[in-house]
Order: sequence, then C-alpha cells, then structure tokens
Amino acid sequence: MKTERIELTDPNAYIVKLHGLLGGRDPIEVLSRTPDVLRGFVEEHAAETLHTRPFEGKWTPCEIIGHLLDTEWVFGYRMRAILCDDRPQIIGIDQEKWVDAQRHNEREPRELVEAFTALRRQNVALWKRMTASDLERTCQHNERGEESLATMLPLEAGHDLSHIDQIERYVAAIATGATA
Repeated sequence: MKTERIELTDPNAYIVKLHGLLGGRDPIEVLSRTPDVLRGFVEEHAAETLHTRPFEGKWTPCEIIGHLLDTEWVFGYRMRAILCDDRPQIIGIDQEKWVDAQRHNEREPRELVEAFTALRRQNVALWKRMTASDLERTCQHNERGEESLATMLPLEAGHDLSHIDQIERYVAAIATGATA
C-alpha cells in the first residue's frame, strides 16, 4: 500500500521545511524530548486508536511511531558512518517498504516506543560527545548530495517534529471521527 511518501524532487525544499519546523530550538533538546512525547501518546491513547488508519492511503499513528524507530536506526548508522569513515556514500531508504515489511501496525505501540527510546538514548549521547570538528565531517547522500553532521542534526530534529505533529493531527481526526 502506498502511503506517506515524501517525494524528494527538491531536496532543498525538504531541508528548508524541517529547519523551519525546528526554528531556533536546540536540536539535541528536541531529540532528547521525543521519547517522552511518544510515550505520552501511548499512555494517553488506546492501542486500538493508534492502530486506526485515519485517512485512506496514510499511515496509522502506530506506523508513524514505527517509522520513527526505523529512522532512528538509519540516522544512528549514518551518524556513525560519517563520524568514523571518510566521506561515506549514504543511501536513502524506501520508508514505505520498511513500514510495510515490518508490519509496524501489527506491533504494540508501547514496544515500538521502548525500542525507539533505547536507540535514541545512545544516539543523543553520541551527538553530545561530538566536537565542532566532528560536526564538519561529511558524506555523499544519494538524494541530497554532500551533507555534514552539522546539517544532519537539525534535520533529524525537524523530522521528529514533523511526525509528532502528524501523530497529533491523526489522533485528533480519529477521536472526532473525521477520517476518510
């Protein structure tokens, strides 16, 4: 099923969007808070609600949480590859296939958040240890071109904010029955 695919016809537009969501906030602070925000969703809403597809062709809130878990693996790998290797090649993922193949909507939302939290804790600790010189290290992203760790950090935080907003909107739509 085709769902939330963001077409990267203009990678710079995607970067601008995520930077705009972050505004002047500290990216590490945003990244550090996301596990608590996700935990709040699973504590406040029944798993049945989080497994509900609010709009045809769109992810469920649970699938969005699963996507955040997937991207935590991916960002963690990319961060380490850039930090440890010289200008590594970074390949984008097909997020639809990842969400569908892993059947995130069949999983317990709390389990997804626990796994996300464990990975995020490790990744934030590494971000905090990085020096200014580390942040200058770059990769060659197959969709966005040359990208540094300093560029990647706010993108990851903006990505979190984008999907947190999406979960909030979808849960509200489910609660009001305003679904397709």
